[in-house]
Amino acid sequence: MKKQVLIAGGGIGGMAAALAASRAGWDVRMYERVAAFSEVGAGVQLGPNVVRCLQAWGLQKALQQVAAFPDKLQVRSALSGQVLGTLALGRTAVQRYGAAYATIHRADLHALLHEGVQRYTDAQLHQGLAIESFADASTTAQSVPGAETVVTVCTSQGKEIEGDALIGADGLWSRTRTQLLGYQSPRVTGHLAYRALLPQSALPPSLRTRQVTAWLGPRLHMVQYPVRRGELQNLVLIVQGPAPANLETWDHDANARDLEYALHGTSTALQHAVHSVEAAGSGWRLWPLCDRPPVRSPDDMAQGLVALLGDAAHPMRPYLAQGAGMAIEDAAQLERALSMHDLDVPLRLRRYAVNRWQRNARVQARSTRNGRIFHAIGPVRWARDLSLKLLGERVLDVPWLYRGDGSSASSL
Repeated sequence: MKKQVLIAGGGIGGMAAALAASRAGWDVRMYERVAAFSEVGAGVQLGPNVVRCLQAWGLQKALQQVAAFPDKLQVRSALSGQVLGTLALGRTAVQRYGAAYATIHRADLHALLHEGVQRYTDAQLHQGLAIESFADASTTAQSVPGAETVVTVCTSQGKEIEGDALIGADGLWSRTRTQLLGYQSPRVTGHLAYRALLPQSALPPSLRTRQVTAWLGPRLHMVQYPVRRGELQNLVLIVQGPAPANLETWDHDANARDLEYALHGTSTALQHAVHSVEAAGSGWRLWPLCDRPPVRSPDDMAQGLVALLGDAAHPMRPYLAQGAGMAIEDAAQLERALSMHDLDVPLRLRRYAVNRWQRNARVQARSTRNGRIFHAIGPVRWARDLSLKLLGERVLDVPWLYRGDGSSASSL
């Protein structure tokens, strides 16, 4: 008889986990708190390490239909507008890492994963129903070593449901994480992300883009790139500033005056790109950025019959563009672990955590470090700009990241 996995959360990580667990031969029951699946936000960058995972799941064609595939990454000074360095993507990424570098709308990424779950699996997706708590029989004093045990969850409707494993993919404010590891408030970074999405057709040709451009300046930076087959342009401007008092209930409306103040002294080219948002009839939305310290051990990702995935396990800053990517890599590794039918379930989840925690910790730490470099001032900024001018691609390429963790090697 098939084993059954319960998944808390139906976002990108939850959908990826549902697809992966089904491929491993498990029955899947997913529980999502909101009544309709949706993804807030705008664009997502997917490195070759992530695209290979999607290819291995048979989603390459679906990805090609909705994503954009930039030909290069360009870094410019936010103060002078000068190009500091470039990294070839496009065919170069395919030749170097076996897959393309893609940029995609978050809603499109979620939709293609959702479609994959519906088309290729028998997973049951329960919307408007959340997992509120769990009881893991494998960790109780009464459990018998070697005996089959279950995890019992209680839903928001008060119903108890048993499963052979529970995957917490319920995001930054994960209730699964809180019960597994104890309450730990997310870390406020002091960085604010202004996000906008606008039709490229509404822009003059000089402001349209087919590449990823990162503008680096003192205490701020902006990234822009195409999404949805290149029809839309995604802009994310991150500045340093205070976070709202209540991070769970605050409003996303952005104050344009605050943004104008942050841009004082930046280049005309950057300001033209920013002003294009209002000119195109679009607007800015604001997100305060939160994260957690890097994962410390496998116990931070799995204990007994319960495992964490994506932001529930390792929320990170966006300065390596790998938040969604690490959730998808988690799911690919979860598929391999759940397929180890000669091991009991706690050992399979332990194997998943052992194979993932160090890579996630490294990406978390590198993302934080990149943020300090992106927003550098004084001599550090001068050294950064000089390194980019002299070394260019050697500084911008990240081979250890784009080669992946081995979970999608079969797709190469």
